[in-house]
Amino acid sequence: MRQSYLPSIQELATFAACARTGATTRAAEELNLTQSAISRSLNTLEDRLGVRLFHRVKGRLVLADAGRVFLPDAERLLAELNQAAVTVMAFGGHGDVIRLAVLPSFGSAWLVPRLAAFRALRPDVTFDITSRLTPVDFTDDPFDAAIQRAEHRPPDAHVAELMEEQLVVVASPAVVAGPLPDLALARLPLLQQSTRPTLWLDWFRDAGLDVRPILRGARFEHFGMLVTAAVAGLGVALVPEVVAEEELRRGRLLLASERRLRVASPYAILYPDRSAANPVFAAFRDWLLGEARS
Repeated sequence: MRQSYLPSIQELATFAACARTGATTRAAEELNLTQSAISRSLNTLEDRLGVRLFHRVKGRLVLADAGRVFLPDAERLLAELNQAAVTVMAFGGHGDVIRLAVLPSFGSAWLVPRLAAFRALRPDVTFDITSRLTPVDFTDDPFDAAIQRAEHRPPDAHVAELMEEQLVVVASPAVVAGPLPDLALARLPLLQQSTRPTLWLDWFRDAGLDVRPILRGARFEHFGMLVTAAVAGLGVALVPEVVAEEELRRGRLLLASERRLRVASPYAILYPDRSAANPVFAAFRDWLLGEARS
């Protein structure tokens, strides 16, 4: 059998504790082990690696050169293992976890407010949701699915369309009193979405207007930030209607144009074969598609 040089967790913890305390007795107290167990773990680790990690100087442990090099990595690995354990513990009491990568503004405005309805149907299921603007790679990324635009579909992934993306122009009532012609819009500060910088150009080109003289306003990474900036009166925002719906309903934003711009790539749920074969995920996907249709 091939020899393993991989330290055990106890060996790493022992090494790190000895480095912090400088003595096996104090390391034993910190880890709630006997001094002999600490000494055995430390000797086993040094034998496994074939290097001396400590100098024994007048009853104290002093890091050798190899130990000083090894310590940052050992502490990092222990911290990452602890964080992984805490993350898993956070799902205590739930039988299944669905891990999603979601467009942040779409997730905040449309997905998250609907999840309580699914939890009522499946209280044994919880979610681990990560904000993601860039495409996922289901080979390397730990996601069961992504909710993004369909054009971000990874190779060999399944695609189930949720809804079209329709862009609307919105502004605070302090900025506009109602819909304006495009020439008037072009003279207002036009808030920019930094990851999709051509949206206003597409809007004015769709209207057949010269885009060169438009006034460009502040730039924001997420559509949710654009909505907040528009509510604050910083300018006019071109955003997906689904993201602005709540603020439009509350009257904190008004439609600043009667036009809408339909984007070619719809919102979709993207998922790999392994998720398609999971009945818990399949139930969530089917519920989500029903929510989108309603």
